[in-house]
Amino acid sequence: MLHSTNRILTTHTGSLPRPAALTDLYARRAAGEVVDETAIDTAGKTATRHVVRQQIAAGIDVGNNGEQQREAFFLYVRHRMTGFNGSWNRRLVADIARYPMFQAWATAAESVRKSVNNRGTLPSATGPVEYIDPALVEAECDEFQTTLNEVGAPGFAEPFMTAPSPGIIAAAMRNEHYDTDDAYLAALGRALQVEYEAIVRHGFLLQIDAPDLALERHITYQDQPLSAFLDFAERVVAVINDALVNIPRDRVRIHACWGNYEAPHDCDVAMAEILPMIGHAKVGGWVLPIANPRHQHEYRCLKDLPLDDGQVVVAGVIDPLTNFVEHPEVVADRLENVARTIGDPTRLLAGTDCGFDTSAGRGRVAEDVVWAKLTAMAEGARIASKRLGMRG
Repeated sequence: MLHSTNRILTTHTGSLPRPAALTDLYARRAAGEVVDETAIDTAGKTATRHVVRQQIAAGIDVGNNGEQQREAFFLYVRHRMTGFNGSWNRRLVADIARYPMFQAWATAAESVRKSVNNRGTLPSATGPVEYIDPALVEAECDEFQTTLNEVGAPGFAEPFMTAPSPGIIAAAMRNEHYDTDDAYLAALGRALQVEYEAIVRHGFLLQIDAPDLALERHITYQDQPLSAFLDFAERVVAVINDALVNIPRDRVRIHACWGNYEAPHDCDVAMAEILPMIGHAKVGGWVLPIANPRHQHEYRCLKDLPLDDGQVVVAGVIDPLTNFVEHPEVVADRLENVARTIGDPTRLLAGTDCGFDTSAGRGRVAEDVVWAKLTAMAEGARIASKRLGMRG
C-alpha cells in the first residue's frame, strides 16, 4: 500500500456515476424485468474505460473501476452467490423516522428517480450461501486490468477494487436459513474470501466496504443498547479477519461510514465508539469520513487509532452528497488537521467520505461536478503537502 512519501496522495471510496443507459438496465433487472445481459456487459465495460480516464484526468493517484460492472456496492453478490431469494423491507433508519416532514420530502424525491433500491425491497438468505463461480470476479478483475493497459501511462500510482463486508450483507439481506446469525456471518465470510483473494491476486489493492460498522447502530440496533451494536461490530471484524487470512495486511484497507444518504444523521454513533472495533481489523489502512457536517470535528479521534508500521489513514475530505465543489483551501485545511492529529503526513491519503453512486442511480451529484470535486481534492492535497513540508 502506497504511502504519501513526497506528497499527499489522492484516492476515493469506490463508486462513481454510472451512465443513464447502464443505470436503466440495472434498475430494470433489479425490479425483476428480463434484460439483455450482453447489453449490461458491454455498457459496463464502456463505462469502466470512461471513469478510469476521468479519474486520471482529475488527479487521482489510487483509483479503481468505479464499480461500473456492479449494480450496487453489495447487492451485486446475489448474482455471484447462491442462497439469496425472496424479498423483505429493511427497517427505516432512525434519523429519518424521527423527522416525518423530511421523510415525506425524501420519499417524494426518490419516487421520481429510476435507481437500484438498496434500502427497500431486498433479498434474503433462504439457502446455503456459497460463491457460485470465481470466474465472475476474475472477469471483472481482468476487465479492469485490460482498461488500465489500454489507458497506459501515466495511469494510477496504485489501482484498487472494492468488495463488501460480510456485515452489511448480513444486515441488509437477512438470514432466513442459518440457525444463528454467527453461522450466517461465517458463511458470508467464506464466500467473500473468494472475492477478496481474487482481487489481491490480480495485483489490486483490496478495499472492504463496511458501512455496517457504523450504520447499523441506527438501523438494526437503533432500539438496543450500544453494547449490542458494538458486539455485532466486533463479530463482523473477526469474520473479516478470518477471510483475510491469506492476504498481507498491506494489501487491504477498510472503509466504514454512517450511510451514504442525505438526512439529519443525528442518530449516528460517535466515531470514538467505533474506532476500537475498527482498529482490530487486520488491514493496512482505514478509510474514514470527516467531510460531512455531522462528523467533521471527529478527526480529533484519530489520535486514538494506533498506526503500526505501514498503516495509513484515508481521510474523507470531499462530501459525495452535495453538488458544492469544495474549495481546495478547505480540502487543504481538512488534510492538515488530520496530518497534525496522526502526527505523520506520509501516513495520510486524501479521499471522499463515501462513493458517489453506491447503488446505480442513487447518486446525488451530477457527473461533471464529481470530476470537479475530485480535481479540487487533488489541488487541495498539493496545497496541504506544501504547507506540511513534503518534498513533492
